[in-house]
Amino acid sequence: MSGGVMLKDGRLLTIDLQWFAAEDEGRTEEPSEVKLEKARKEGRVVKSQELNGALVMLSGVVTLMVIGRWLLVQMESALRYFFTRCAEQELANPAYAVAFAAFFLKMVLPVAVVGLIAGVFTNIAQNKGWLFSTKPIEFQFSKILPRFGQYFKKTLFSAEGAFNVAKSLVKVAVISGAAYLFIRSNIPNLLMLLQTHNVEGAVGLIASIAIRILAAAAIFFLVIAIPDYFVQKHQFMESMRMTKQEVKEEYKEMEGDPEVKGKLQQMQRQLLQRNMPRAVAESDVVITNPTHYAVALKYDPEIAEQSPQVVAKGADQVAFSIKRIAREHDVPIVENRPLARGLYTDTQVGDIIPEAYLNAIVLVYREIKYYSDKK
Repeated sequence: MSGGVMLKDGRLLTIDLQWFAAEDEGRTEEPSEVKLEKARKEGRVVKSQELNGALVMLSGVVTLMVIGRWLLVQMESALRYFFTRCAEQELANPAYAVAFAAFFLKMVLPVAVVGLIAGVFTNIAQNKGWLFSTKPIEFQFSKILPRFGQYFKKTLFSAEGAFNVAKSLVKVAVISGAAYLFIRSNIPNLLMLLQTHNVEGAVGLIASIAIRILAAAAIFFLVIAIPDYFVQKHQFMESMRMTKQEVKEEYKEMEGDPEVKGKLQQMQRQLLQRNMPRAVAESDVVITNPTHYAVALKYDPEIAEQSPQVVAKGADQVAFSIKRIAREHDVPIVENRPLARGLYTDTQVGDIIPEAYLNAIVLVYREIKYYSDKK
C-alpha cells in the first residue's frame, strides 16, 4: 500500500505507507520465555541508561570527594613542574609530553577505573548476569530503512516521548536550581576571595561548590533512574509481545509440527503393522477377549522403564492371525475381555501402556511368570 504527493513538475512522489505502520500491530500475546531468552542472547534486555549514567556519575563524585585533596596536590605539583622549567628548556622537549602524560594518568585513572567498575556492575545487575553479544552492532540493512511513522510515534506522539521530554526538562531545572542555590549561598565568600587574592582558597571553594552541585545532580539522577528502569522494563515487555501466529510457530518449533508429528506416528504404526508377525513372535504376551480382539505387548526398558509397549493389535481376522503366530512361537495368550477391549480402543501400535491399565498389566505379567516358573 502506498500514497503519493503531486509535485509541481507533474511527477508523483510515492511513499510506501508501510513506513508509517505500527510495528506492534496485532501483538496481543505476552512474550514467552523462549522469545525472551532468544532476545537476551541477541543482547536485547531491559536496561535503563539513566541508571547506568546515574551510578557512574555518583561513583565518580564520591571518588572525587575522597581523593579531592590528593588531586589538588597533584595539580599543584604539575603546575610547579611546568612553570619552573618552561623558561629553561624548549617547549617542544619530549620530556614535557611524558611528564604531562604521567600527571594526567595519575589524576584521571582513579576516577576512570571507579566509573568503569560502576558501569560494568550496573550492566551486570540489570542484565541479571554477564552478557556479551555482538548482535546489536552487526550491520543490518533494515536498520537504515526509513520508518517515519514509527519514529514520530515513538518520539513525539507516545507516552515514551512525553516521559523523555519531561525527564530532560526536570533534569535541567533541578541542576540549574541546585547550581543557583549553591552559588548564591557562597557569593559572600567568593567576593571575599577577590579582596584577599588567596588562590589556594579560591580553588578549594570553587571545587567545593562544584562537587556539591555534582553530588546533588548525581543523587537526583539516581532518584529518577529508578522509575525510569520500570518504564524501560514495561516498554521492553510491550515490544516483545507476540502475535497469535508467532505463538503457534514457536509451539511448532518446540513441540514439532502436529501434522508432521501425526504423519510420523502413522508411518511408525504402519511399519509396525507390516512387521506384525515378527513383533508378535518377539512379544511377551497376547491379551485377547478371546475372539474379536488381540493385543500383543512387549516390555523394553530402553523404551519405557515402567510400562510395556503395544507392538501389535487387531480385530477379527487380524486378531486370529496374532493368536496363531503367538501359538507358533510359544508366546503366552491371556484371556481378559475388558483389558483386551480397553487396550484395543485406547492405544495404537507403538504406544506405551497408559497408566490406567498398569495394575491389570502387572497382574498379567505376574501370572505369566508364575506359570513359567511352575513349568
